[in-house]
Amino acid sequence: MAKAKKTKEKPGKLSIADMRKLVNKKAQKTLAYDLGESNPTEVKEWIPTGSRWLNSIICRGKYAGIPIGKHSEIAGLSAAGKSYMAAQVAANAQKMGIDVVYFDSESAVDPDFLEKAGCDLDDLLYVQAESVEFVLETIEELMAGNPNRMLFIWDSLAMTACRTDIEGDFNPQSSMAVKPRVLSKGFSKLTVPLANAQSTLLILNQLKTNITNNLAEQRLEPYFAPGGKAAAYAYSLRIWLTARRGKASFIYDDKGFRVGTEVKAKIKKSRFGSDARECIFKIVWAGDDVKIQDEESWFAAVKSSKHLTVSGAWYTLHHKDGTTEKFQGAAWMKKLENKKFYERILQLMEEEVILRFDKKDGEASEFYDIDGKEEA
Repeated sequence: MAKAKKTKEKPGKLSIADMRKLVNKKAQKTLAYDLGESNPTEVKEWIPTGSRWLNSIICRGKYAGIPIGKHSEIAGLSAAGKSYMAAQVAANAQKMGIDVVYFDSESAVDPDFLEKAGCDLDDLLYVQAESVEFVLETIEELMAGNPNRMLFIWDSLAMTACRTDIEGDFNPQSSMAVKPRVLSKGFSKLTVPLANAQSTLLILNQLKTNITNNLAEQRLEPYFAPGGKAAAYAYSLRIWLTARRGKASFIYDDKGFRVGTEVKAKIKKSRFGSDARECIFKIVWAGDDVKIQDEESWFAAVKSSKHLTVSGAWYTLHHKDGTTEKFQGAAWMKKLENKKFYERILQLMEEEVILRFDKKDGEASEFYDIDGKEEA
């Protein structure tokens, strides 16, 4: 039997509701909340990344994506697919009615590329990222003047100079550590406004080789992302993209030209309980059919399921109604055209990638360790 809630207060003692009103009156805006009714820190919506497998490993126990109202980072090696993933996130945000602002410091945005990725250019604001300070100040002002939710994509943080860099000389010693200090202040200043406005900051960054005399440390962490430690603390989600070695890791057209790359996505940081999880998918970045090969990657995601057995070159999918379907790996995409087969695979994606991890069903290595070497 539930205990009756105590209502008797000490004489002169303020109730939580009274204290909440007092704090909000002092701030002249809502900063104190009743967490039983509302929670500004809770992620209520996610922007899909374009990869179902990646969306499934971002948050423990649920299908997710880029968290709305937070700072996130997609960092990667050269040509690992950072810009394409950002374009895919932008396209999905537009479908959700979110305004997209694209800050470009590399002068590398191709309108045709964005359109092929699904973006509506008429409904996208493109801004040259002149400096770190300019980007941060512009984000703050746009949020203050626009009541709609916004997605800010910053491509890329590593290539954006500070004002002291622009106004100074080419000696790196003269402006050492200026950018991390600016970002430390800027990110902390934007954290609460982003949450309250339900807007999102997605940082694209570069992975650099971790040069150190400590070989054990280098093996443990071969890369680092520019921005300083304060940036790493500010991110709610960090996705690192690395390429895998070997000819088989590339996608070729009919004439043998490279049109895509296989990448490994690792959750470097997640405030949603899924640090260090990994997945693999291929990105087609050339030609007319620019896309993430999403459905092709599902086969690797569900291979370990007890409902998908293998005998030689043949796989058998076991349906819930007791029926089975046999197929070979080469026929995977053809089999997905069958509605019953397709829906069963989606069920297995949820069971194998989301629910088993949430319930700790199996060995940890099944969820963290993916075969294949990273490109050095």
